[in-house]
Amino acid sequence: METKLLNLKGQEVGKYELPEVVFARKADPYFLYEAAKYYLANRRRGTASTKTRGEVSGGGRKPWKQKGTGRARAGTIRSPLWRKGGVVFGPRPRSYRQGMPAEKLRQALIDALSAMHAAGSMTVVDNLTMEKPKTREIQSIFSALNPGSKKALFVLDKADKSFTAASRNLSHVKWCLASNLNAYQVLSAGRLVFTAAALNGLSAKLKEG
Repeated sequence: METKLLNLKGQEVGKYELPEVVFARKADPYFLYEAAKYYLANRRRGTASTKTRGEVSGGGRKPWKQKGTGRARAGTIRSPLWRKGGVVFGPRPRSYRQGMPAEKLRQALIDALSAMHAAGSMTVVDNLTMEKPKTREIQSIFSALNPGSKKALFVLDKADKSFTAASRNLSHVKWCLASNLNAYQVLSAGRLVFTAAALNGLSAKLKEG
């Protein structure tokens, strides 16, 4: 499997050999859904909380006598029926964390990469080296490498201070290290832009299992 190797101006400068074990797999949509759900669930903080009638302040005495007032019977002003009362079955702090075996996470990443390659949403560049951190230059690189895409994820083999600083002001440009890439990032990327060095390292890691 071959794909074009581009420079930062979007011009072809050679070919890049893609490993079939990583980019030729037929993706399972439901498996990718499970993986995305795993990553999204583990991002949830689970801190939403409401107070029950036992936690709301006040309401220590009966607001009026049981009979003779013409009003409904009431034992406390902190009843869930009252304004500013407790909440029934409201959210409580909890963990949404899910588990998934490392081998399934690896396979999900392979499936996601194969799906992006099959959709034509992946680009390989020779390098992303920048002399000075200029946001305008990052925008021109994005325009040259991302035809028809509104956002992109640049995958690097190592952090580049100039690139990371220059891309900070662009909400549609994200970056990550190849060693930290996961299936959810791939699926939500819009377009993947790999450096050749990053793709070499990632392919070797995934082929090893």
